[in-house]
Amino acid sequence: MNQEEWQTKGEGHRQRLRDRFLAHGLDGFTDAEVLELLLTFGTPRKDCKEAARAALSAFGSFSAVFEASIPALQKIAGIGPKNSFAIHFVQEVAGRYLKERLVGKRYLHSSAEVRDYLLHSLRGLKKEVFTVIFLDSAHAIINSEVVAEGTINVNTIYPRELMRRALEYNAAALIVAHNHPSGSLEPSPQDRHLTRTLCLLCSLMQIQLLDHLIIGDGSYSFADHGLMGELQQECRELTTRLG
Repeated sequence: MNQEEWQTKGEGHRQRLRDRFLAHGLDGFTDAEVLELLLTFGTPRKDCKEAARAALSAFGSFSAVFEASIPALQKIAGIGPKNSFAIHFVQEVAGRYLKERLVGKRYLHSSAEVRDYLLHSLRGLKKEVFTVIFLDSAHAIINSEVVAEGTINVNTIYPRELMRRALEYNAAALIVAHNHPSGSLEPSPQDRHLTRTLCLLCSLMQIQLLDHLIIGDGSYSFADHGLMGELQQECRELTTRLG
């Protein structure tokens, strides 16, 4: 097969993938086909099938490919600067979309979307990141912000700064979240101590701490495991004694 015939065959294959997507979305696509189609945007005249398979093999999963660094991606044969840029650009666009679709929605009806956003933004990171989601009195989401990076504990969160941001947003409730780079979902003693401290501060400021989520290989919710209820009761009793 000469070069012209190969390019014609390759273009026909890429067009069939595009037509399938336009007709049915990603239903029926394998991870390799999704990644292959994405890579064609960076190298439209090159066969991207083997590069897609190599990336999935090297990183182990579809999500891990998108979480990989640009230097790591460029070590894969067939993935150059344009391809790695495309992968990272799509990753960042998805994060912005997931964040912005939350604003104005009530947490009670959108908790799954909140978890989707947090999983996308926090899973796979090499360092710990602490995110706060601010809500109004109807538990509609106002905004979310990263407030700390590095080792997460009561000494690095700077609770005063967190409370200042909550007051600036006129927030009536908060959801906090951080990731475990190890992938573990088990709350550490430091996680429990930090949650108790934040719960007490929020109680004193008449702000409700709805949940603390840990993101790793999945997500862990303090509220779903009954820990938030216990902590809130402790805080109410303590603030009553202090008052």
